[in-house]
Amino acid sequence: MSVSAILFLDQRGKPVLQRDYRGDVPLAKVAERFIAKLNELEETGGAAPILLDGSLSYLYVQYSNLYVLAVTKTNVNAAATLVFLHKLIEIFKHYFHELEEESLRDNFVIAFELLDEVMDFGCPQFTEAKILSEFIKTDAHRMAVQARPPMAVTNAVSWRQEGLHYKKNEVFLDVVESVNLLVNSNGTVVRSEVVGALKMRAYLSGMPECKCGVNDKVLFEAQGRSGRQKAVDLEDMKFHQCVRLASFERDRTISFIPPDGAFDLMTYRLSQNIKPLIWVECQVDKHSRSRTEYVVKARSQFKERSTATSVEILLPLPPDAISPTVRTSQGSATYAPEKDALVWKIKNFPGGREFLLRCKFGLPSVAAEEEAQGRLPPIKVKFEIPYYSVSGIQIRYLKVIERSGYQALPWVRYLTQAGSYEIRMS
Repeated sequence: MSVSAILFLDQRGKPVLQRDYRGDVPLAKVAERFIAKLNELEETGGAAPILLDGSLSYLYVQYSNLYVLAVTKTNVNAAATLVFLHKLIEIFKHYFHELEEESLRDNFVIAFELLDEVMDFGCPQFTEAKILSEFIKTDAHRMAVQARPPMAVTNAVSWRQEGLHYKKNEVFLDVVESVNLLVNSNGTVVRSEVVGALKMRAYLSGMPECKCGVNDKVLFEAQGRSGRQKAVDLEDMKFHQCVRLASFERDRTISFIPPDGAFDLMTYRLSQNIKPLIWVECQVDKHSRSRTEYVVKARSQFKERSTATSVEILLPLPPDAISPTVRTSQGSATYAPEKDALVWKIKNFPGGREFLLRCKFGLPSVAAEEEAQGRLPPIKVKFEIPYYSVSGIQIRYLKVIERSGYQALPWVRYLTQAGSYEIRMS
C-alpha cells in the first residue's frame, strides 16, 4: 500500500489541509480534478468511494463538511486505504473532539504533525490515538519538554504502552448477544440470527499474556468430544488486532496482549433458528363502527430461572386513534402520540410467565380504521436478560499470565438483549 498524498477538502473542493508524501502527483490540480469527477458521477448516479481519473485513483470519505481524500498512482489495497482514512478521522476527533473545517484551521500545526506520524512515504505507520497522544501534545507548555517516543511506537505491540501499573489487576469480559428476529403475521419466523460480541475491559499491570477459550464446535469436533458437550458453530468471526490469528487457527485459542481499558475482543454471528424469547400476540376486536379493542398477550419462552429486565413493547395504533384506555396485568402502559403507539413497560419479566394488556380506543370512522390497519408497522420489543446466553456460548477459561507473577481477577458476565426484534400484526 503506497499513497501519494492525503488531502482535506471543503464542500467546494478547496484544500483545507494537504500532505504530499511521494511527490509523484500534480497536487495543484488534484482537488480540482477530483471535485469535477465527483460532480460528473453524482449527476449520473454513479458516485462511489473510489474514483479513477487516468493514471490517478481517488479514494475518499465524506465526514461532516469535509472530504478526506487519498490520492495514489499505484494499485493500492482499496479496502485498507479506506480503513486508514476512517482511522485518521478517529485520530483527529480524539485530538480536536470534532473534525470539521474550523477545527483543522485552528489546529493546523498539530494536524501536520499527526499527518507526518501516521504515514511515512505513503505507507501507514501509526493509527492508535492513545499512543500518538503520548508524544504529540496539544498544550504549548507541555510541548516545551521534548518527549521521548513511547516504546509502543517501536514495539510490535503498538496498541499497548509499557509501564502500566494497577494496585488491583482485574479483567472483565462481557458476552453480549443481540437477537435479531422478524415474525410474519401468520406466526412464522422470517428472519432469525444472533449477533454477539466479547467486550473486554482490562486493567492489568505490565505486558500480560491473556488466553481465552470458548465451546467452539470446530475445536470440539477436532478433539472428538462434540457429542459429550454443547458446542456452538460461530460464523463471521472478527477479532481485535491484538489477537494472534495463527494461534487461533492452530488450536482455536484466543491468545492476545490486551490494550489498556475497554475494547471488543471478538464479534461473531449465528444464523441458527432461535426460538422467540418473548412472544407477543395481538388480537383486534371491533366492538362497534368506531370502537376497537386490542387484547395483547406477552409470553416469555425461556427458562424460569432467568428474568428479562427493562422490557418495552411498542404496540402500533392507528394515527387517528382517540383517547386510548389501557389495563395491564403487569407493568405500565402509556400512549405515545408522537410514535402513534402504545408503550408497554415491564420492569421484570420472569421466564415461563404470561402477561395481558387490554387497550380500547376510538376511531373517527370505519373507513379510516380499515385504512390504518393495512399500514400499521410491526410490534417492536426491547429487553435484556442478564446471566443468559441465547446461543449457548460459554467462556471455558480466561487466563492472565504476566512475568512478574501477579494474580489477576477475571470476571465473566453474559447478557442477551433485543436487536431488531419485530412481530408483524395480523
